[in-house]
Amino acid sequence: MTLEKNETNKSLIEKTQELENRYDIELSNTQKILLTTDGSITAILDVLYGKITLTTLDQHFEDADNAHAQLVNVDEGEEINYREVIMHRDGKPLIYAISHIPLKRCTKEVCADLIRADIPIGRILKNYHVESRREINNIFIEKPNDTLKELFKTDEDMLARDYVIINNDEILMWIKEVFPLSYFTEI
Repeated sequence: MTLEKNETNKSLIEKTQELENRYDIELSNTQKILLTTDGSITAILDVLYGKITLTTLDQHFEDADNAHAQLVNVDEGEEINYREVIMHRDGKPLIYAISHIPLKRCTKEVCADLIRADIPIGRILKNYHVESRREINNIFIEKPNDTLKELFKTDEDMLARDYVIINNDEILMWIKEVFPLSYFTEI
């Protein structure tokens, strides 16, 4: 298991190096940590800034279309929770995130907290002692859409990652997290 974990870490290190080479940038250590951690981003932000808060921008239930069904490994048409949030501290946006969560894989308590909205997923998992692991799929740079431009008050490129949270060998959640390239460079 240690060898497998080391290979995963090596792969993530290689992904950040490829990103730096491809875009001729140098990521800060904090940016690298936020992009590659297989732990809770919320916990890292809490350490860096004090307890952060979360605001839900949109949350609704929908039937999974083909693309979203593939992300969370369910049949097309199964009900998923779509959630779009911004993590912030003292009004400053830190990280934007979207998630797709198959409802059939959540306990009633986890679903209730998701619906209550303004609780970070990392805290929900911790509160209910959900044994899980994160598997990072991609680390990349993308152009901001209108929502990101408005939230972060910039049109600069965004650092992003997407990953799945696995519980009992099934995808419990798919999450994408995004922040501006200029963020987290001083820490």
